[in-house]
Amino acid sequence: MRTLLLLSLAIPALTADPLCTRDFLLAAANTLLAAQTAGNPSLLGPLSASPVISQNEKPSTLTASILSTPIKADHTRHSLDTTQCATYTEFISAKGAKPYVNGYQLWFTNGTISKVDALTTTTGDWLFNATGTLNWAAKEDWGVIPVEKRDSRAVIKAGADAYLDIFSDKSVVVPWGKPCARLEGGAYTGNGGANDRCDVGIPDNVKLVNRRYVIDETVGAVDVMLTFGSLADSHEFRLEGGKLRFVHTITPMNGSRGPTVGKGKGRKVRRG
Repeated sequence: MRTLLLLSLAIPALTADPLCTRDFLLAAANTLLAAQTAGNPSLLGPLSASPVISQNEKPSTLTASILSTPIKADHTRHSLDTTQCATYTEFISAKGAKPYVNGYQLWFTNGTISKVDALTTTTGDWLFNATGTLNWAAKEDWGVIPVEKRDSRAVIKAGADAYLDIFSDKSVVVPWGKPCARLEGGAYTGNGGANDRCDVGIPDNVKLVNRRYVIDETVGAVDVMLTFGSLADSHEFRLEGGKLRFVHTITPMNGSRGPTVGKGKGRKVRRG
């Protein structure tokens, strides 16, 4: 009985921060949209006294980051992680003078934004085509999943990890969905039909490391920011019934930290 009592007392320490409600996270994520649209990072908040800013896996500052560039959004979507107190935002701008497809993770400590992890892509980046990205992203259903049909955090994370692990270990069993479609840059591995597949074009012997997860069980989503060989990268997944349904990737190539992965001399190879 004493052991059970001690365990019950310890459980609250493992639960989500009570400050991190969905309403709180959504409001903060919307300040990110306001800041990006206006090109005014001071609109982002609530900020900690000294937030850590990263852009394309390089240290930055808010004033030097993409948030200081005004960009009109044509499509946005948030994932809200109340367990880790974090958000992920997909941001597509296809109709402006300069197109962008960006992803942002916000991390919170004591009710303030303590870390901003941004990936930004534009013309010249991997398979970049914002018009194509917008077209397919707008057609997909990333809506709320009924409570009784939702996958657990563990299942969602395991599905993402299996996909990412197969790049270096082809023996990994991946929970491929049928259908499943991957949106990579502006390229789509299907046509929106029942036979779409996302188990195509995956290279060998590439380590996907330094993974940072934002998980939202309500929509079956997990975004994983990571290092793809030598490149900054985001792979976002939606799982339905424990199976992969959608995969979105963002990979900056300009100003990469080292040799590119999946690109040969004079040719491009689909890299998954």
